[in-house]
Amino acid sequence: MSKITVIGTGYVGLVTGACFADLGNSVMCLDIDQKRIDGLHKGIMPIFEPGLEEIVERAYRAKRIDFTTDYPTALKAAEYVFIAVGTPSGDNGEADMQYVESAVKKIAETIDHSFILVDKSTVPVGTGDWIAKMLQDRFADSGIKFSIVSNPEFLREGTAISDFMRPDRVVLGSTDRAASNKIAELYESLRCPILITDIRTAEMIKYASNAFLAAKISFINEIANICDRVGANVIDVATGMGLDSRIGPKFLNAGIGWGGSCFPKDVKALVHIAQEYGTQPQLLQAVIEINKYQRKYVVHKLEEILGDLKGKRIGILGLAFKPDTDDMRESPAADIIKYLDQKGANISAYDPAAMELSKAILPKQVTLCENPYQVIEGADALLLATEWNEFKQLDFEKIYQLMHGHVILDGRNLWDPQNLTDLGFHYYGIGLGQYN
Repeated sequence: MSKITVIGTGYVGLVTGACFADLGNSVMCLDIDQKRIDGLHKGIMPIFEPGLEEIVERAYRAKRIDFTTDYPTALKAAEYVFIAVGTPSGDNGEADMQYVESAVKKIAETIDHSFILVDKSTVPVGTGDWIAKMLQDRFADSGIKFSIVSNPEFLREGTAISDFMRPDRVVLGSTDRAASNKIAELYESLRCPILITDIRTAEMIKYASNAFLAAKISFINEIANICDRVGANVIDVATGMGLDSRIGPKFLNAGIGWGGSCFPKDVKALVHIAQEYGTQPQLLQAVIEINKYQRKYVVHKLEEILGDLKGKRIGILGLAFKPDTDDMRESPAADIIKYLDQKGANISAYDPAAMELSKAILPKQVTLCENPYQVIEGADALLLATEWNEFKQLDFEKIYQLMHGHVILDGRNLWDPQNLTDLGFHYYGIGLGQYN
């Protein structure tokens, strides 16, 4: 049993701590938010993540996980200290490192024994170097030995538990091979490929991975917009592309764009890093611009279909940036709603998990509904923005009766166009030109 401390109890920190505890380790999770820690002691999860509550509860009952706001308590006898705090985007797209820096300073001030520090936060290339410098300055004459290991996370919101327990790979970067090997032992039972590199390469792998996935989505969305004009079907195009082993089918689902806590900030941060080092990241900048445009493209489609949107009632199904999360960060739906509001549309919306968080983000005049059918009542058009499972089998005969107009804009290409057309709807997808 290893003694692990995890600093930060957001998506990455809490999932990491809970999963390591589930694997039999002794884990202490620290967060500066007292309310969050009090809630965790009561079994209240601060985030919506399927399966997380059950794992935390099981580990807590077995006394393999605990929570604190106190650094001395958290770091006592810790062999491995994982930093898993947020690195949000700064004003110029750069990663805001204040929370990482604060955590490193507190560790340096508090810990009284040798340890391995593991950086799990998404950080700019070179972060491991300045963390090492900070700790060297603190421990130079103390006899305390430390090593730095970069261990980027590849967790997807909504599937974070399975992503941790059944990863495609674990990446470890360090100047100390022995330290990397010790961290590798923590993951050994997961039986996955473990790649050990230098620390800067590990930091770059995280950014490059997310940027590539974002690029695939932006690419297929641009192809979808062309398909709309030329009368091609982007679903079949993506299928034909995906059968090529060099391309693969994943992340070729056309829609209204990507959002969330990772892709937007990581692509922006990589652009900032590139510019800082004197290179021109033209492709990355285009990936961002295409994604921004995709939200406006949906509004333009509604204008083409309905004409002037002023006074039109638009129902929105889905607010979170993806299903199985309540995360509203960089949500495509939120941007689309703001654009529609600027056009004078009357908007009603519903999401299975993000209703509470959406109140602080959406315009106050948006009507938040209790169920999908309330959203649809009297609507001139219905827009699907997030492909939640509960939206897959709606009663469309009932929806037809409830709507004022019968326009459906399927922003995720979730529904069967022919079925809805047969029911009398005017169906529009993203890149499904033959149904326009």
